[in-house]
Amino acid sequence: MHPGEPFEFNGQRLTYPDIRLVYWAGGNPFHHHQDLNRLRRAFARPETVIVHESVWTATARHADVVLPATITLEREDIGAAAGDPLMVAMHRAVARYREARDDYDIFAGLAERLGFAEQFTEGRSARDWLCYLYDATRRLLLERGVAAPDFDVFWAEGELLLPSLPSDGGIVRAFRRNPEAAPLPTPSGRIEIASETIASFGYPDCPAHPAWLPPSEGVGSPAMERFPLQLIANQPATRLHSQLDFGATSLASKINGREPVRIHPRDAAARGISDGDIVRLYNDRGACLAGAVLSQALLPGVVQLSTGAWYDPEDGTAEKPLCVHGNPNLLTRDIGTSRLAQGCSGQLSLVEIERYDRPLPPITAFDPPPGAR
Repeated sequence: MHPGEPFEFNGQRLTYPDIRLVYWAGGNPFHHHQDLNRLRRAFARPETVIVHESVWTATARHADVVLPATITLEREDIGAAAGDPLMVAMHRAVARYREARDDYDIFAGLAERLGFAEQFTEGRSARDWLCYLYDATRRLLLERGVAAPDFDVFWAEGELLLPSLPSDGGIVRAFRRNPEAAPLPTPSGRIEIASETIASFGYPDCPAHPAWLPPSEGVGSPAMERFPLQLIANQPATRLHSQLDFGATSLASKINGREPVRIHPRDAAARGISDGDIVRLYNDRGACLAGAVLSQALLPGVVQLSTGAWYDPEDGTAEKPLCVHGNPNLLTRDIGTSRLAQGCSGQLSLVEIERYDRPLPPITAFDPPPGAR
């Protein structure tokens, strides 16, 4: 949104590029990004947006080109993670649906079109790459005297238990035992309460030492005069992020098709809201509908709306369309926790709530867009 303009990053002054093409494979920014109306404006700026997807998420709906990608159950892979002692052979469970391809096959096809297929694939299929990557791990295990089967045996058995070392406390315990011999990876080699490096950046919202700074939007801020309720946008209990929001477990938690918002009975009574009513949450950034759930578990002045309801704008041509499904990121702030950290600050926002008495718009978030087949 700001090509050619300067910005600060980690003590440096850099310049935003002019992004004319966005290629998105994996992830769903229209779930996890804050201030979705601002994101909509940003997505409209590039000349082309390309997305890999297996379902019609809001991100896919905002793309110019959608390349159908397989889901986990339709592809072969190896499951492993740092700190996890189990390596898993992820077998294909169902056939690929229609024209869906693995991400690797999509990239290999593009590489062929662009004339460098051999450099990209190195002559290997997806299965060949699994063998190659597994064999690298197997060789390291054998060098350390740990028995490891060849790939075919591993694939048939389905898993491999990796050796685990007992926790030794890492660098902190080593430092505690002998600070001179095992210094910490800090400029002084010691625990630092204040950082001269951070101080040199001169960031007013990130001093050199830990400090409490009053939030620009929170309890006691001027914004509470218009938006007196503190919204907590937490992770959902009925799905993983936004995944399978169309699944039975997630749908069963909805109220008249909308994501539930929990509100204290005192705040509900002051607004004429009863349990099960459809309500409109709003602030200057946007608005969404949700189903009211009265709960004594919340403090008065606090409401809670989980993330993950698929973005469903009532009028996609409006500047700030109402999300009829209950995505809280219509309301959250797209600002970093500080100029240095740039962490997510979307968990807490200020809103107001009112009962929604108009006819309810239909939920279309899970319907294919016009023209899709």
